[in-house]
Amino acid sequence: MSKAGDSGGGGDGVDKVPALTKFSSVSSGPGWTKVSCPCCVRERVEPLVLVKLGGKVCPDTKRWLIKLIGNPQKDGGAALLAHPGEDATGDIIVVSAPRCTLLRATEEFGLCKMYNNGDMEAFSYNDRDNFKDSDNMEVFLTLAERQYFIKYVLDGLRAQRDLRIPGLPDSHTLHHRDNIWQKLQSAGVIVDMFPLHNQEKLKSLCEAWYAGNQLSQPLDSVNEYFGNPLAYYFSFLDFYTWSLLPPAVLGLVITYFSGQAQKDIEESISGPHYERDDDESASAFSGHVVLAVFSMIWSTVVMELWKRRSSSLSYRWGTLRLTERYAEPRPGFHGELGVNPVTGRVEPIFPEWQRDLRIALVSLPVVLLFLGFVVVGMLCFYWGEAQVKELFKDSDSIMSMMWLYAPSVLHVIYTNVLATAYRVVAKALTDFENHREESAFDKHLTSKVLVFTFFNYFAVLFHIAVFKQDVPLLRKRLSSLLVMSQLVNQATEVVVPYLVDRFVNASNRAESEDDPQEDKFRKQSTLPAYPGLFAEYIELLVQFGYLSLFSCVYPLAAVLLLINNLTEIRSDAYKICQLFRKPFSTPVANMGVWQIAFEVLSFVSVMSNCWLLLLSPQLQNFFQERKLSPTNALLLSVLVEHVLILVKLILRILIPDEPAWISKKRDHIEFMSMQALKQQKLPSKDS
Repeated sequence: MSKAGDSGGGGDGVDKVPALTKFSSVSSGPGWTKVSCPCCVRERVEPLVLVKLGGKVCPDTKRWLIKLIGNPQKDGGAALLAHPGEDATGDIIVVSAPRCTLLRATEEFGLCKMYNNGDMEAFSYNDRDNFKDSDNMEVFLTLAERQYFIKYVLDGLRAQRDLRIPGLPDSHTLHHRDNIWQKLQSAGVIVDMFPLHNQEKLKSLCEAWYAGNQLSQPLDSVNEYFGNPLAYYFSFLDFYTWSLLPPAVLGLVITYFSGQAQKDIEESISGPHYERDDDESASAFSGHVVLAVFSMIWSTVVMELWKRRSSSLSYRWGTLRLTERYAEPRPGFHGELGVNPVTGRVEPIFPEWQRDLRIALVSLPVVLLFLGFVVVGMLCFYWGEAQVKELFKDSDSIMSMMWLYAPSVLHVIYTNVLATAYRVVAKALTDFENHREESAFDKHLTSKVLVFTFFNYFAVLFHIAVFKQDVPLLRKRLSSLLVMSQLVNQATEVVVPYLVDRFVNASNRAESEDDPQEDKFRKQSTLPAYPGLFAEYIELLVQFGYLSLFSCVYPLAAVLLLINNLTEIRSDAYKICQLFRKPFSTPVANMGVWQIAFEVLSFVSVMSNCWLLLLSPQLQNFFQERKLSPTNALLLSVLVEHVLILVKLILRILIPDEPAWISKKRDHIEFMSMQALKQQKLPSKDS
């Protein structure tokens, strides 16, 4: 059997190559491009990424692209492994990566790996032989890491000189420092690129994740197969779901012992139509006060405990010390070529003042326009609700009560459609702003979405609480939002994609064991691309907001959220495994800006709950009996609010962001990295 290092495929030899039918998830060497490093020669090559070419790409262009992928980096190539599929006329290229390329990317990202002494250490390429399993990439790196590193290397390819691409007109000539991959995409040479599923690993993961009756999630397996971002999301979803148990139990107890369960349900449907006696009102108010204080403290404790769990996962998954490097510009960045004053590299230069001008004159007005659409939707909701109430004011039938929910259902649908459209517009705006770093792009995109999300989902509730000051109406609106939004989300996120997959895409992906392997790979492209975690995090953020900001007026909120999330874990797992293409996942150390968003909501909850309690008739009567003026009552509420904020700050200090053992591990990793740096010899001037 030939080895990868002995195989052809870098030049004219791709006209006839061994077909991919001769291997499945792990393949034999023939047909792959050569490797220049002896330690990278392997008898088996794992296909990791599929590059799909345009239908009109000629064989000369495909040969040139395969050679580019396989050439060493010193020659302007990617130093990866490429297989042409059937032959030079096919429309796919299968890509893998040799050992040294993967190890250099591991060092560049600052990943920590297991050292021979059993400790996690920042990986060093020069010390690679002392890291456990560093000679076996399928054990040393996760599948998600290996696949992302290929994308990272290909996205960073830049032309070392002016170069004409064979088979393309002169208008697509590469110029010095042009991003090659982006240029090929704009020319229609590359139409798609995605990581390949490993069917055996996927089947095993599905059985351990959502196909059985187990309650715990295989988070390490999720991280190995799908990468850090998805693993952190599902870990947070699991942690947050079980954290809902205390407020759910407390809400049930308060609802039961205050004797208002049936009354709250009736109020949430048709509004208050009865009088409560003083004992019932006092009991309900006391329960709401307890729940409000509990929610404010609970939200802080949950986020602080999550940060501790997140740091433990970061250590376990090797992302505790990701490097902050001055990276190459992101593929979408453009500008006039110039010399970067920091790195000295020739790259596109885009003035900061032009970006600020685009943000001020284009992005900000468009965001404000969409916020205006939110206000229009809110006004239409009020108008529709008034019309329905007027229409069924003399009817107590079940049908009339159901019609009372119609405006809420339409408003939930409107907000979801508006949010979907806004996310598309927000991405286009952020692209237009032309950010150099990927981190800056993600930060601005997420900030736009968070501002709109907060306004879109909470504007009606805050309007009812602050301007209308109508607690029964707020309770009714919150209950309808909790029920309807969960039903709509489950339908749009799972039911619709499942039906489309079952009746539209399934026939296109039907395959048998006798099908050529390249056809099986190609059929994975018929799956829709995974839309990312934006919608998933927003759903959790909105839930967290409903619970922490307004649960004191509706104690059953945590119960409804707990029931929803127990099914959400399995439905999200099924969706990512079966309904979408496998996504690329960059190594991350935590949830990023989403964690900040949850913490901000936690602090806003103090003001929201204090205001809602101030609106209660019992507290208003208490102030009147003590002859407190409205101004003094407001000042007293502000004082209580500040005391609660102080309590939250004290809790943040008392609960460290990471366990003591993680802090020691972090210090040890930093110390060992400094020692390794001291031992490196700087090149002499003569060399």
